[in-house]
Amino acid sequence: MPGFLLNTASVVLCAHGGQAKPTLPNPRVKAMGQPITTLGPPYVVAGCVNPPPPANVGPCVICNWITASLRVKATGMPVLLQDSRSICVPPGTPATVVFTQPRVKAI
Repeated sequence: MPGFLLNTASVVLCAHGGQAKPTLPNPRVKAMGQPITTLGPPYVVAGCVNPPPPANVGPCVICNWITASLRVKATGMPVLLQDSRSICVPPGTPATVVFTQPRVKAI
């Protein structure tokens, strides 16, 4: 399904309200002046309020992306889209894309 590309200015939140940011954006390709992100590197999460053990499994630390664009690649890696899916570690909950750039779409 087509969706807007994620870039470093996109807002991605874990299920507990922590903000996820890319660890290694693609410096060669930009959308609206910001580097885009690809499937390989995870996002790092800051500000997750999920309680640590023994109350729960602990706060989200990273988000690993499991789906991305089927056709569009940047430097050999599929680009992340607004509808891409991820799993946050350690709780196993998904991250949600709240906002992204509104100009560049991919499939």
